[in-house]
Amino acid sequence: MKTLFSVDPWMLVEETLHREDMRLAESMTSIGNGHMGMRGNFEEAYTGDSHRGTYLAGVWFPDKTRVGWWKNGYPSYFGKVINAMNILSLRVRIDKEDIDLFRDECVSYRRTLDMRRGVLSRQFEIRRGEGLVSVSFERFVSVERPEILAVRCRVTADYDCRIDLIPALDADVTNEDSNYEESFWLFEGEDEQDDLLTVRARTKENPFGTPRFAVCCAMAAAPFGEPKKDKTQTETGYACRRLVFEAAAGETVGCDKFVCVATDRDHTEETLENAALTGAAAALEAGYERLLREQERGWARRWDKADVRIEGDDAAQQGIRFNIFQLFSTYYGEDARLNIGPKGFTGEKYGGATYWDTEAYCLPLYTAIAGEEVARSLLEYRWLQLPGAVHNAQQQGLPGALYPMVTFTGVECHNEWEITFEEIHRNSAVAYAIYAYTQYTGSRAYLESHGIDVLTGIARFWAGRVHYSKRAGKYMIHGVTGPNEYENNVNNNWYTNRMAAWVLSYTAEQLERVPEAKRRELGVTGEEIARFREISENMYLPYDEELGIFVQHDTFLDKDLMPASALAAEDRPINQKWSWDRILRSCFIKQADVLQGLYFLEHLYGKDVIRRNFEFYEPMTVHESSLSPCVHSILAASIGDLAKAQEMYRRTARLDLDNINNDTRDGLHITSMAGSWLSIVQGFAGMRTITGELCFTPQLPQGWTGYAFKIVYRGRLIEVNVGSSGAELRLLSGDELTAYVNGEPQHLTIRGL
Repeated sequence: MKTLFSVDPWMLVEETLHREDMRLAESMTSIGNGHMGMRGNFEEAYTGDSHRGTYLAGVWFPDKTRVGWWKNGYPSYFGKVINAMNILSLRVRIDKEDIDLFRDECVSYRRTLDMRRGVLSRQFEIRRGEGLVSVSFERFVSVERPEILAVRCRVTADYDCRIDLIPALDADVTNEDSNYEESFWLFEGEDEQDDLLTVRARTKENPFGTPRFAVCCAMAAAPFGEPKKDKTQTETGYACRRLVFEAAAGETVGCDKFVCVATDRDHTEETLENAALTGAAAALEAGYERLLREQERGWARRWDKADVRIEGDDAAQQGIRFNIFQLFSTYYGEDARLNIGPKGFTGEKYGGATYWDTEAYCLPLYTAIAGEEVARSLLEYRWLQLPGAVHNAQQQGLPGALYPMVTFTGVECHNEWEITFEEIHRNSAVAYAIYAYTQYTGSRAYLESHGIDVLTGIARFWAGRVHYSKRAGKYMIHGVTGPNEYENNVNNNWYTNRMAAWVLSYTAEQLERVPEAKRRELGVTGEEIARFREISENMYLPYDEELGIFVQHDTFLDKDLMPASALAAEDRPINQKWSWDRILRSCFIKQADVLQGLYFLEHLYGKDVIRRNFEFYEPMTVHESSLSPCVHSILAASIGDLAKAQEMYRRTARLDLDNINNDTRDGLHITSMAGSWLSIVQGFAGMRTITGELCFTPQLPQGWTGYAFKIVYRGRLIEVNVGSSGAELRLLSGDELTAYVNGEPQHLTIRGL
């Protein structure tokens, strides 16, 4: 575990240049605005180890994956996010020699990520032969003008020198995550118009018929000081402006760089270049200071609803704000064609695609602190991709819809059989998200217009995927991987079976409630609804009477059972130390499996049932998935084990800040960041909405003197404050409401009315 940044409630501050941990620092200082984002790479030249990455939402490429063991039903490609044009580049030369913090003697260094404003800055001083050179950079991607990147650079030397500043656009980039070490871009031209430079590129042709993407970046630069020379240069895939200053000792020079990134996802082919030029020109006219004020106001509006305040624990405070900041930097619901990749804009691992993490972990957060419309966009994403899910099921010879494990379009693009086609439980998370959203909002509008289409497709898949065991007189599901990915190809995973049964029952209930015209549109008959119910009521659910627990799968109890605490320190983490065969044969659990089902369906089970299963499974859980700690934190709080709940909160809140899993250098764990909010709101505060009422059972973690958060709930804005004397709920806007705290009703009205 390694922490590079000091603890501060609103900042990440790095006081030392960590050349040996540059990739880790770059991940930590990533920024984004939903349209695009980038790792915390340096603007100037850096020849040391680094992972340079800038990514555009919805822009991806189908990388080749066919190998010797390819079989019928496999996807043809692995979709992955691709490194986009380097729009950050702003080289600094002193007397014709590049500043390079890998080679230069660094006298002082400070890098700061300001989460309140969404601004990344650096200040450093280097020693050159003639004296000292001070450099500062500041940048942000605008949340008010999503296609705009703004960069400010200032340079001061304590001796007379020539200073060259070279802001540039560079399309000659490659991916680290590429099977064939290839570039995914074709250069389509560079141009100069009225001091604006453009570079155009397009993704290469591919044999799979997936969309190609065109990108045009336009750059403007405003000098600070009077350059002796000011000229432009273009070559294939590259355009720059060279500002040359003859600076006296102590004189500060610099430039502000503005880039507009336009793609053909948002503009037509004919208007693409003009859109980029217009955006860059408007940013130049507005100027850096005005754009910065817009940025500050935009983030202030977001934080006004989303901020969680923790008193008495600065590390916990920093953790929750960092996680919310990175989530909102990745997605804020403006485009229903987009979703939340596990790494967001912070790295290439997991291909930058959509996983079931969104429905299982992110949707509740966005519903409560961004608003119902933002959350609805996440649901509509899956509805828009229903045809792809139908295709996936048909590839397996099954009816209905199989939502993909990994996707950009709805079509599966991941090629590990035991994950892609056995971890089919993700289908139920998509259905559960519709249920949770409907219960939270109190509105059936989405369910009846779009959600029922998705539910019916998923239910039909489950009805086709089960088989009937004559010996047991039950329906079963064989050959699956549950949420615990450390077991593959098991039979009757309890979570998979239980959630499939719940989906079938819930879908049958909703089909009987929607208008008859909708049922006819879906081709649903009374016989099909009855079959959904019959399967649900007769699903086999492994259970052990002696232990009083749900059994993770048919043969789990035949394993050599032992707690994770029995593992030697040198064996942890097992996913980095053990062979895959040894992991699969062990009893150790990667993340919540049975407990994931009890988290979703908590309202159907008593505390004693949850406690028995928690006390049996949690000790065997190694928490080597970033998604694991939050579910355990919430359930631990629910059964009164506040110490375990707090331990798991710390793990999910500071997973990346403290590099707990030793893999943050590859990018942040974006989707699991929602878990820190869930751990506070659903865990410590005990918020529940699944029964249609707003309820809280608040607890105060040890060392905290209080915490507070706001939620958007059915058109209302409510603030919840928890302290040593109990909990206070305040209605800040909207109609009066009755909520429940520890089972007691509280009637909320706006004060003064």
